[in-house]
Amino acid sequence: MFVLNLFPIMLSSFPIIVILLQKCNKLHTTSRVSLGRKYGIGEREGAMNNADTAFILASAGLVLLMTPGLALFYAGMVRSNNVLGTIMQSLFMISLITIEWVYLGYSMSFGPTIGGFIGDFSWFALSGVTSEPSPDYATTIPHVVFMIFQCMFAIITPALITGAFAERVKFVPFIIFSILWAVLVYNPVCHWIWGKGGWLGAMGVLDFAGGLVVHATCGTAALAGVLVLGPRRGYGRTNFMPHNLPLTVLGTGLLWFGWFGFNGGSALAADGVAATAFVATHLGGMAGMTMWVVLEWKTQGKPTILGAASGAIAGLATITPTAGFVGPNSAIIIGLLGGAFCYTAVSMKTKFKLDDSLDVVGIHVSAGFWAHSVLAYLQVQR
Repeated sequence: MFVLNLFPIMLSSFPIIVILLQKCNKLHTTSRVSLGRKYGIGEREGAMNNADTAFILASAGLVLLMTPGLALFYAGMVRSNNVLGTIMQSLFMISLITIEWVYLGYSMSFGPTIGGFIGDFSWFALSGVTSEPSPDYATTIPHVVFMIFQCMFAIITPALITGAFAERVKFVPFIIFSILWAVLVYNPVCHWIWGKGGWLGAMGVLDFAGGLVVHATCGTAALAGVLVLGPRRGYGRTNFMPHNLPLTVLGTGLLWFGWFGFNGGSALAADGVAATAFVATHLGGMAGMTMWVVLEWKTQGKPTILGAASGAIAGLATITPTAGFVGPNSAIIIGLLGGAFCYTAVSMKTKFKLDDSLDVVGIHVSAGFWAHSVLAYLQVQR
């Protein structure tokens, strides 16, 4: 009952929350242009910068590490007979989506725009993507480095969806779904927001590191998957307890570590914006964990390690779209409220009889839309 009462309280307190955020720290206007172009002021034109290049290469490696980390995070929460299949679903995305990205995805996402809705195929098979900087994206690093950094985002996004329908989808249908989803959903949305000439980006929509492009899209796809596939056999009667929570904790650590590259690298330079995003990432994650543990303690009588891990992911997902735009105090508030929203959403899934196996819908949809509500408000106030 406490959880159900919490949701309207949070909604009614939204104006107070955003005022506090505004007081703590207004939206930074000194941000580097996101993906080299859009968001702010002070980008460096022309000359390649070795420090920026090394930083983005390292960040790309950190983001890639998140996919095996996600595989372990999910594997610890399923039953023992589904562990290897769950790991395979995430791990194989590294191969499948990289191939798609090279031949279709990158050009569709970042190529010259067709009416603001999709990129053309000028960069099919990476034609024209060289070691020289792009005039449109990240102008101080090689174009090919920018491409591979964005590839890592494309890899992990469909992998995130797998947690919603874990333990009930065979491998071949999953592969077909993943490739179609990448081509028909991820690539267009990425272009709308991050691509040059994308219609949402042209309207001023901000998304520092993927609150909409990654978390909202994968969360809504996960919801659709849960509704279409229906619950697992025995849902409501069978015990679906996690089989190995230390594995989930290990996955949480790898995800948290990789998230520094995910958000920090989205500054696309080794500069103050990257430092802001790095600090905000950690503070958002720890705040989400804190709030989840407190609420779980209040409602369940004791905190759990699964709750702590889920809260950390909720906080990290919540801070993602705002990481380069807000200071430490704002990051903590966003993380705390993100943990509360996500905990409430996850707690309500049984009420709506949604078999969201590993809480993808509750965490990623709630985190994405909560953070963008705050970001939109702060942008208007700016």
